[in-house]
Amino acid sequence: MASNEQPIIVKRVSRKAGGHHGGSWKIAFADFAIAMMAFFLVMWLVTVATPEQLALVSQYFKDPINFDGGSPHPIDLGGSPTPAPQRTLNEQSMNEPGMQQEQQLEQISQSIDVQYVDSDEAPDIVELRELDLLLQELQNKIEEEPVLQRFRDQILMEFTMEGLRIQIVDAENRPMFASGSPDLQSYFEDILLALSDTIARSPKKISISGHTDAMPYVGRTDYGNWELSAQRANAARRTLEVAGYPKEQIARVVGYADSALFDTADPLNPINRRIDIVVMNRRAEQAMVRQTAVSPAATPDSAAEEPVDQPPLEETQPEQVQPRNLFDAENPLF
Repeated sequence: MASNEQPIIVKRVSRKAGGHHGGSWKIAFADFAIAMMAFFLVMWLVTVATPEQLALVSQYFKDPINFDGGSPHPIDLGGSPTPAPQRTLNEQSMNEPGMQQEQQLEQISQSIDVQYVDSDEAPDIVELRELDLLLQELQNKIEEEPVLQRFRDQILMEFTMEGLRIQIVDAENRPMFASGSPDLQSYFEDILLALSDTIARSPKKISISGHTDAMPYVGRTDYGNWELSAQRANAARRTLEVAGYPKEQIARVVGYADSALFDTADPLNPINRRIDIVVMNRRAEQAMVRQTAVSPAATPDSAAEEPVDQPPLEETQPEQVQPRNLFDAENPLF
């Protein structure tokens, strides 16, 4: 019986886990994501950069060693609430409190690629850069001030042939003035008070103009839209001066009535009732001076000038004229 017993065989199978297969695909995917992010970032910078900035970038990549005249920040994003010290109109810079405006303008002019512009056009481009900085600071002010954020749809800014134009327009439910009156609404005064200090940072003169819609003024025969628009522009001037705006920088206050409509298709549109504040460029100031210039001979001060020494006039005796007979035969008329 014992010889018939079969041995019991126990097989032990040991299972070993598979080895590490590697994570190189993760590194490749991360590199791809970074490359795509850099690509879209470059595309965005190209779209927001100005032609002058693109020219500076192109010049840098053509000859980075000998590149000169460029700014340390060749591409200005323009949306930052705190501009760099060398790109601000503030008299007191953030890092250099004693920096004056002339030094700032010199730094701006150094960032211009002179080989792309003529010598006559260079001052205009520097001036355009200065007005562009003022536009950026105004936009930042509107974004930061809660008072201005409520009326941001009624504050329009654009560049014109005369300079930077700031338009504060009427809305159907938020008029700037009382109906048919030059009296400012309280919120319109708040807008002017909030914008005045930023506009005053530029030493350029401004022009203030009032506009109305085509609705005829009723109630008085000796008063119309011309008088109303002029008085509204003058009311805006007084508010700016109360806010501390320098009087000597206000060059012109004029009323246009409905002669320059914003919406010509709808003359009664409330947007036609507006106040324009133009920060005038150099050419506009010179043109205004030529138009309003008075001849020195016509000025009252010219009469008070000391007379120039002249030699005394010799005293002459009046010539004795003998009476003649008109009917004399020697008269050449006969």
